[in-house]
Amino acid sequence: MWDETLRGYDFGPAHPLHPVRLELTVDLARAAGVLREDRIAIASAALAPDELIELVHDPAYVEAVRRAPDGSSARYAAMFGLGSSDNPVFDGMHAAAARVTGATMAAADAVWTGRYQHAVSLAGGLHHAARTSASGFCIYNDPAVAIAGLLRAGARRVAYIDLDVHHGDGVQAAFYDDPRVLTISLHQSGLTLFPGTGFAAEHGAGEATGTSVNVPLPPGTGDAGWLRAFSATVPVLLRAFGPEILVTQHGCDTHARDPLADLRLSVDGQRASYEAVHTLAHELCGGRWLACGGGGYALASVVPRAWTHLLAIASHAPLDGERALPAEWLGSAGARVEAATGHRAGGDPPGYFGDGASAAFAAWDAGEGDPDDPVDRAIATTRREILPLHGLDPDRDR
Repeated sequence: MWDETLRGYDFGPAHPLHPVRLELTVDLARAAGVLREDRIAIASAALAPDELIELVHDPAYVEAVRRAPDGSSARYAAMFGLGSSDNPVFDGMHAAAARVTGATMAAADAVWTGRYQHAVSLAGGLHHAARTSASGFCIYNDPAVAIAGLLRAGARRVAYIDLDVHHGDGVQAAFYDDPRVLTISLHQSGLTLFPGTGFAAEHGAGEATGTSVNVPLPPGTGDAGWLRAFSATVPVLLRAFGPEILVTQHGCDTHARDPLADLRLSVDGQRASYEAVHTLAHELCGGRWLACGGGGYALASVVPRAWTHLLAIASHAPLDGERALPAEWLGSAGARVEAATGHRAGGDPPGYFGDGASAAFAAWDAGEGDPDDPVDRAIATTRREILPLHGLDPDRDR
């Protein structure tokens, strides 16, 4: 899902979430041959109507978003989380957020109806927005709206996997008591990072107990630990749940270069996670996979490379991490970011699609792991909390 109007979701040049990262991604994917017409179709979408947005958001909040740019009441807007440094008000904000939501909704519909096997909404993944407020750069929660739309269209089991460095709190909250939706979030612990939530004991409510899953990881976790945590939780729980469609959020702010967080993944580790999700979609969902973007604030050096890998994997033509970046794109990327934002957050891109890192890791085995390893302790805590709620043995099943 891409057209130039998606650049309109723009909080201004000084804000970390700048649309130049989307432009650079699309340009890199095109230069690398990923957007070949025989492999991937590029589509645009209309604004999501209020009726669909209000499957997740309160009508009063939607009206506040629509009215905020007129400046009539900053105090009223602030009641809905609007006008802060994280979520500044800008002209056309409702239309811009509704367009991102419309793109993710259209992607979900394309997959659910069988027109396409996979769909990618890079501008989407705005997973923090709550029912009545903006949060964490997110005005409307497009993945939650898409999931609600899938349920309305007849889906009985939807799995949402959130790979952003920040907890997917808004999507979790939207379906916390809905047993039809499994949400799994791997993220830097809320003890050290916004939004301060996402602990193992947050496991759902009522009939949905066990369908909210959180793996809070310590700062400094790198590829091997992160992939070990993924392998210990995501496949076993997806297989137990049996989703009909997989919705994923691929914030690449888990990277070591990202200026807003403290995990230490490489693009090679992130690419391995995309491959794992893709494989699970084919194994469990007949290939039905909707992938969204999300966070990522190393605007030139990480986001375009990571998400070009995501697009390439979704089009069944993965890229080699040792392949050199196209010279023309590489030569202009950093300057384009600086021209748009006044700085080069995350630095200039290296010369290759990968970072030259190994994506090898030790898969989780039976038992508790290494009690002296903080990553293993986090994994074991989540497994003990969640697996028995699905009739699984945390000491055996993997």
